[in-house]
Amino acid sequence: MNRPDWRPALQAAHDAALSWLESVADRPIRPQAEAADMLEVFGTRLQDEPLDPAVVIEEMASRAEPGLMAMNSPRFHGWVIGGATPAGVAADWLVAAWDQNNAMIDPTPATGAIESVTAAWILDLLGLPGSAGVGFVTGGQVANLVCLAAARSQVANAYGWDVDAAGMVGGPPITVVIPDAVHHTVTKALRILGFGDSNAVRVKTDANARLVPEVLAETLNGIEGPVIVCSQAGEVNTGGIDCFEDITAAVDEARQARPDGGAWLHVDGAIGLWGLASSRLRPKFAGIERADSWSTDAHKWLNTPYDCGIAITAHPQAHLRALTLRADYLPEGGELRNPIDWNPEMSRRARATAVYATMRALGRSGIGDVVERTCDMAQLFADLLGAAPGVEVLNEVELNQVLVRFRDEAGDAAEHTPAVLAAVQDGGVAYPTATQWEGEPAIRISVSHWLTDREDVEATVAALLDAHRAV
Repeated sequence: MNRPDWRPALQAAHDAALSWLESVADRPIRPQAEAADMLEVFGTRLQDEPLDPAVVIEEMASRAEPGLMAMNSPRFHGWVIGGATPAGVAADWLVAAWDQNNAMIDPTPATGAIESVTAAWILDLLGLPGSAGVGFVTGGQVANLVCLAAARSQVANAYGWDVDAAGMVGGPPITVVIPDAVHHTVTKALRILGFGDSNAVRVKTDANARLVPEVLAETLNGIEGPVIVCSQAGEVNTGGIDCFEDITAAVDEARQARPDGGAWLHVDGAIGLWGLASSRLRPKFAGIERADSWSTDAHKWLNTPYDCGIAITAHPQAHLRALTLRADYLPEGGELRNPIDWNPEMSRRARATAVYATMRALGRSGIGDVVERTCDMAQLFADLLGAAPGVEVLNEVELNQVLVRFRDEAGDAAEHTPAVLAAVQDGGVAYPTATQWEGEPAIRISVSHWLTDREDVEATVAALLDAHRAV
């Protein structure tokens, strides 16, 4: 077989990517086609004969464009989604071109080394223990899963039970304590790990969805045996940051009543953990370094391409017990860090490469600037919207999340708020998303894009207020 000519297909992809990236800030954010339309466009019978790869790429890009959401627009404020930087996108292209199965460092020394260095950079930047175990996974869901698997291993081991070898049946019952405002990725991880989400003990949260430390301490006093406590650095609706000094004090007291390792504190930091990169915001997280594990996403606030979550554990031996994989046909890493030992995947892309490139391009100050600027823009949203009649800002803006509700002249929000949101999303200028808060509809505005500026905020506010008046 003749060697392929890579250039035409890659040039077609390059041209299509640049066309998208250079116009994304000016595009309507909502897709211009529905899913049914896209299924019809793409749903042809697979042809019998090969096609020119460049033609395939050109055709695919052209067909897909109407169905693409401009998630990397600086006015996309839905869920918690960043927009990839030039260094991150370019690095991700190389990841695909290099095509390394980044499971073991011996056969993939370059990407294995990049992952090891990136892990060390993250721990240093965030002020977490340098000896911690770090796994690069697909996202916050798997990051929570990895951290809680390590927690399960440690607390069971403290009571003389090898849960990784023997399973849960017959072992000491493990109590998991979660906040009322827990993210669903935590409860899903509990289901996968065999705890069952309905068995978790829920603890009251305050008006900004923060775990109430006094209630946690009282709850822990009534629990015997191994225990895992879940907290949050950035609740999904409010951005609320748990009071880690008080929470760690409550967990430390629980530790004293148990064998060493019998209590574990996990922090779901998918949204807010990168706030530790800011010297201005770091005091809000005081005490977080005393937790046992932390999860976060790079594709949120760090603005790397999808998909990259990060699981960090202060107890690498527990992390290894829960995740290590060995087989006769796989090379050993020796003293070097093998990526396969820190995440659930065997075959895996070198996803830390884009994180390395993003961090290297931004530097410490650049990462801190992104974090602080997006927080400033969130506060600007709250100030501008909060000054308008009929608009309620529902949260204390601690990070980059703003929660708002719109009421009509009769005071109704149940129909009016969804109508405002639908009008804004249909208009295409901006794209916040819906949530429920205290029994009524609300709109959640996430400011995560590294380029979002005052002009973007003002354009989004104008779209919201125009819809508020019109509907």
